[in-house]
Amino acid sequence: MKQLTGVGNPRFFARTGPHPLAVVAAAAGCAPPPSDVLLTGLAALDAAEPDEVSFLGTPRHAALLERTRAGAVLVHPDMRAHVPACSSMLVTPDPVAGWAQVAALFHPMPCVSPGIHPSAAVVGDAAVHASAEICAQAVIGARAEIGARCKIGPGAIIGEGVVLGPDCRIGPHVSISHALLGARVYVYPGARIGQEGFGFTIASHGFQTVPQLGCVILEDDVEVGANTTIDRGCLRDTVIGAGTRLDNLVQVAHNVRIGRHCAIAALVGISGSVEIGDFVVIAGQAGFADHVRVGARAQVGAQAGVMSDIAAGAVVVGSPARPARDVFREIAMLKKMARERLARDKPASPAHP
Repeated sequence: MKQLTGVGNPRFFARTGPHPLAVVAAAAGCAPPPSDVLLTGLAALDAAEPDEVSFLGTPRHAALLERTRAGAVLVHPDMRAHVPACSSMLVTPDPVAGWAQVAALFHPMPCVSPGIHPSAAVVGDAAVHASAEICAQAVIGARAEIGARCKIGPGAIIGEGVVLGPDCRIGPHVSISHALLGARVYVYPGARIGQEGFGFTIASHGFQTVPQLGCVILEDDVEVGANTTIDRGCLRDTVIGAGTRLDNLVQVAHNVRIGRHCAIAALVGISGSVEIGDFVVIAGQAGFADHVRVGARAQVGAQAGVMSDIAAGAVVVGSPARPARDVFREIAMLKKMARERLARDKPASPAHP
């Protein structure tokens, strides 16, 4: 079988175009240079052909830019001098954001195909907008509301009373219960949203389950990665703020509140009743003890163990998590002490006759 390679493989990604340079420039939000070149697609700097567009995301790759054959290149103003004569410059203060817009021009999101698949199960009093798409073997529970242009993937389960705002995308085999979703929420395959949290007390006879009577609220433009789990609240709702992105395999426990435009990487575990401010960045495998508070724009390093509150704007690493500057200073001191100890313990060289 012939191997398919390249950016935007047509086996998987529909493509528009070719597009004139002026149209591509408009998509990127920059002024077009005087050229009538037609561009057919996207490519990396070192693989681009004269009819393709590329971009430079970091000055570290300036050498690749100087050798590129791309017909057009998105670059920061500081990198103008590195663009070869064969390439048209599309100058923008944020080439990565411009590239995202150009990519959406050539490869727009597939349209929803309105309708309900014959194998889907929709309970009679569920409200499904006429423009929504319900795929094979999906289940829509009683009193659920599916908004305009939503797509419910194969085998997904939307529980009783769940509300989806317009333009949501729910991936295959997702389950959602006890949840209210805003507009343009994306839930990737296998995610679990709204199940009971890990709530119990230890009584004289053993564990006593505490009822989980809250909901999950996902505000507009939230993305939930594959196989991520978000528990519903116990005494209050679990809330994910507008624009926040959760990577794959993230655990969000009951009563957690995450602010707007946060980025949380894979394998992060957030215990119950944690509060996270706006624009917080959390790297992979970080863990949070219950009830801690994280201030706005804080940054939490990979595998950090967060056991106490973090101030706004702080950068923490390690376990227990503490200011990155202190941790790196301690590491440098330990290295120095180790070198001095090795030098002190090194046996003296024998004297030559």
